[in-house]
Amino acid sequence: MAASVVELPIRVFLLIENRLLREALGRLFGKRSEFQVIGQGGRSEILPEDLQKSPCDVLAFDFFDSNFLTCSRGPKVILIGMDGDPAQFLEAVRAGVSGYLLKDASASEVVGAIRTVLKGEAICPPRLCAALFRWFAEEPAKRSRSAAPGQEITLRQRQLVELMAEGLTNKEIATHLNLSEFTVRNHIHRIMKQVDVGSRREAVDVIFSRKYRASL
Repeated sequence: MAASVVELPIRVFLLIENRLLREALGRLFGKRSEFQVIGQGGRSEILPEDLQKSPCDVLAFDFFDSNFLTCSRGPKVILIGMDGDPAQFLEAVRAGVSGYLLKDASASEVVGAIRTVLKGEAICPPRLCAALFRWFAEEPAKRSRSAAPGQEITLRQRQLVELMAEGLTNKEIATHLNLSEFTVRNHIHRIMKQVDVGSRREAVDVIFSRKYRASL
């Protein structure tokens, strides 16, 4: 007789600024045996680096902050209770968010979204799908324009981008290159401006596309 398979609960970390929403989500997941809330708090209580130590399967945010997202490589990330701002939505997509739920999302939609992203799929509000399609259609032209002659990166910047691609935090990059975190942040900001992108991940994609060459 084959042994029964025991499914482990889905481990959720709630990084929710809105206390009422955080408590409501805690009660929602507490009533379902398939979920386990293994951590929760607001932005002032949790450091970005703390997320790297969490063994969670899903991170739920109610705000968009690229610093937290950069430190959350591994678990799926869902933004909950968001505005329908296309620009913010696209920035979240570029940063690697798997699910984006608006403020009017129901409890069943939140639960369904977590199940969906864990299957490797994504959740996108229907009203924002058009913005995503437009961005995808226009992106090649934007990158082509940004690759104009003279837009070169230095060898140091290339080294920094390679570490960004590995998912290292600013602090880890600073330690690796023997720089201050302030210097690393300035480098990253300068690189993003230089290649005309809005996120760290997009900067990595553009530079690794070989449209840019390192200047010795």
